[in-house]
Amino acid sequence: MRATGAIAELRPPPRFARRMARQTTIMSQPRMPRSGLKVLHAIVIAGVTAGGALLTLSTAGLGQQSTQPGASSTAQTGAAKSPPAAPPAPVADTPPAPVVTVSRPVVQEVIEWDEYTGRFDAVDTVDLRARVSGYLTEVHFKDGQVVAQGDLLFTIDARPFERTLEQARAELALAQVRVENAARDVDRGRPLVDRKIMSEKVFDDRENAKRDAEAQVKVAEAKVKTAELDLAFTRITAPTGGRIGRNLASRGSYIVGGSSGTPTLLTTIVTQDPIHLYFDISENNHLKYKRLAGSAGAAGTALGTPVTIALPDEQEQGFPHAGVLDFIDNRLDQGTGTLRARAVVDNKAGLFSPGMFARVRLAGSAVQMAMLLPDAAVGTDQSVKYVIVVGEDGVAQRRVVTLGPLVGGLRVVRDGITADSWVVVNGLQRARPGAKVAPKREQIKVSQTVPELTAGASRKASQ
Repeated sequence: MRATGAIAELRPPPRFARRMARQTTIMSQPRMPRSGLKVLHAIVIAGVTAGGALLTLSTAGLGQQSTQPGASSTAQTGAAKSPPAAPPAPVADTPPAPVVTVSRPVVQEVIEWDEYTGRFDAVDTVDLRARVSGYLTEVHFKDGQVVAQGDLLFTIDARPFERTLEQARAELALAQVRVENAARDVDRGRPLVDRKIMSEKVFDDRENAKRDAEAQVKVAEAKVKTAELDLAFTRITAPTGGRIGRNLASRGSYIVGGSSGTPTLLTTIVTQDPIHLYFDISENNHLKYKRLAGSAGAAGTALGTPVTIALPDEQEQGFPHAGVLDFIDNRLDQGTGTLRARAVVDNKAGLFSPGMFARVRLAGSAVQMAMLLPDAAVGTDQSVKYVIVVGEDGVAQRRVVTLGPLVGGLRVVRDGITADSWVVVNGLQRARPGAKVAPKREQIKVSQTVPELTAGASRKASQ
């Protein structure tokens, strides 16, 4: 501090002077009014909503305000009074209703069929063995050919049997000579006994010798017949007609025949026409057939009941072959709870072979009215079967149904729908219960290759 004239001047220290200069500079800069800050925030928010253009505009306005405070405050105040309106949000388009195909169930008279798996077996199966032992000299057939009863198949060396036959015939001649001599002795002794020249004991001995010689003749005759049989057995013929198997004994092999030891198996023959078809019926179905036996149009499992048959490769032809039930076992198998049944089938064309599998069908009900739908119309929810029904308002509804067997490629529906119900048969996955659909109505096409769908054919099959 120093005095200049009469006035004393007070000066702050240098560091306090620099601090005061900085504060004066800051206070001298123009400040943005509070209303301008609000307008700026509104402009920024509108810019984020509408796009990046307004955000750029707000930034430019901030720069202008920093250079011209008065003009910026006036512009921002006007913006606060009328902020720009945000564009309207786009409205999502409503998807169209899915298109599905609906049909009414087919209603007509049908027979519910029970299907089983069976196996063909020959009516007669023969294991061909020789009756005499010897060396095989000739084979007179080709493996697998069809033979008739009495056809010559094998020849065994017959020379030893021819010699045995000649020996037996010689023994027979010797026995006949002895009978003649014994008869002459008896004739000579009879008058001697009458004249008491020969004792009765000697005469009785001569008669006994004659009877013994006659018995020897019978023994010799039996030996001749046995030798003739053995000789005939060297020519082995087919005991029955049918298809022969492969040859199991080569030419020159020694064949063991007769009942001693183990006879040699030469080949097998199986009959072809007719042929048997065996299948097993469950206990429940057997009881059902018993109860149906008295119903009209149902024959049950009585002998003579017609059955229809299809081979494994005949999936599209239905059951084109027919047979007749000719055997039912007299007791159920305790291990499986099934009853063995057999049908006899004509096989003139030779289509069936023993051991071949086939599908067998028996009538499981009388002729009745039934509703039929394709399997594509049936949905599965765990163990529940359902269909989708479309009402007059186009809303899909789920209906739980009880199904029956397949009849002619269509599934029998026992309950859950009516004959007037429009059922979704195509597009089941697109139909949602409670949602609207665009139904396209069509009629179910019944295959003309399945005759049992018609009432007349159903009655014919049940007769």
